[in-house]
Amino acid sequence: MSPAAGATDVGFPLLPTQRKREKEDGASVSGAVFNVSTSIIGAGIMSIPATLKVLGVVPAFSLMIIVAFLADLSVEFLLRYTFSGEKRTYAGVMGESFGPIGSVLVQIFVMMLNWGDVLSGNRLGESIHLGVLQEWFGPQWWTARPYAILFLLVFVLLPLVLYRRVDNQCSICALTAPLLDLLEIESLRFSSAVSVLLAVAFVAICSGMAISAFVQGKTERPRLFPHLNGRGSFFGLFTAVPVVVTAFTFHFNVHPISTELGKQSKMTKATGISVILCAAIYFGVGISGYLLFGDSIVSDILVNFDRSSESPVLNDLVRLSYALHLVLVFPLLNFSLRGNVDELIFPGRAALASDNTRFLSFTFVILALTYVAAIAIPDIWIFFQYVGSTAAVSLSLIFPAAITLRDVRGISSTKDKVIAALMVILAVTTSVIAIATNIVNIEGDGS
Repeated sequence: MSPAAGATDVGFPLLPTQRKREKEDGASVSGAVFNVSTSIIGAGIMSIPATLKVLGVVPAFSLMIIVAFLADLSVEFLLRYTFSGEKRTYAGVMGESFGPIGSVLVQIFVMMLNWGDVLSGNRLGESIHLGVLQEWFGPQWWTARPYAILFLLVFVLLPLVLYRRVDNQCSICALTAPLLDLLEIESLRFSSAVSVLLAVAFVAICSGMAISAFVQGKTERPRLFPHLNGRGSFFGLFTAVPVVVTAFTFHFNVHPISTELGKQSKMTKATGISVILCAAIYFGVGISGYLLFGDSIVSDILVNFDRSSESPVLNDLVRLSYALHLVLVFPLLNFSLRGNVDELIFPGRAALASDNTRFLSFTFVILALTYVAAIAIPDIWIFFQYVGSTAAVSLSLIFPAAITLRDVRGISSTKDKVIAALMVILAVTTSVIAIATNIVNIEGDGS
């Protein structure tokens, strides 16, 4: 079913239009798997090894399994109400249950989450700057952080975000047509596939380095369970929950992708495959990173590779493969961010892709603000902790559960409502404890 008239391109398909034969043989589902997986695996993967340090191996892996299961279940709740109603956007479905306030809350939280992810994408410029550029070319004016990120934005990211629709008829800015024509032929699902393959390569390299270090006896024995020495350390465990929840939050792109598939069953299948794939990737990078760096691991694993000198070539491969992965994630995040900003500011207007002035204005303003923020806020991990405790938890758990409990369509079973209630209680409890613990830790560091 096509989006309702007047809907913004938040609900436009992220997948290319396929011939009927291609849809019948499952090509659309495979494309959805790559797009969903790319939406999941963003900057969150960099903090996964640090969760093992905080929680221990067994609780960390258990938490990932629980969050992955809940994320998949919450998408099922969301899709059920989407395909039983008329709205084809997350904000629209929330609006059907809770009115304009619910719709605006979704838009604000999606913008918060996407903005944080977009900023984290610009950290790849910093990672290349701090590591590869200056290692290869020494300290030059053009290897300085502001210039490196500016080059990345103008010549790499800008051409990618100028897509209006990600199909075979997308409009392209004439300035970047030569580059985008190539991408347009193969469509975004192929760039998403490359992005997933780069993430797999990132995990493979990390795993190879971990196995080599283990054989040489250079790894530390990982803690299977957390080391608790007081009430403070116990509550500190809850700070890892928002990080993992953020790593599995992709709900802002569920509707654009499902709009192209057209059937709830196809999107449910694609989501299940993607969640399993991404959980396996997270498991791999988590254990290999923890084995490599032990308790010295920091919240951004790329920093550890920057400091390590055991294998300079492999360190560069790790950083560059992940940097390229984030470049390909950026268009999907920007697509959702730009669409939600437009839907919030200009509700009911014509599709964003059909209005050159609005489309280009939002595109350039978002990139400009992203550049300024990336320069002014070099360390955004505290920001991520709070975003994970609020926006990510709300979008991935609380809102889908609340829609199920509200049940304006009368399609939720008693079992669904019990599960939804437990999701809300779990999400709210862990978020409140995590936020309170972060505040206490910040005050303690300040004193």
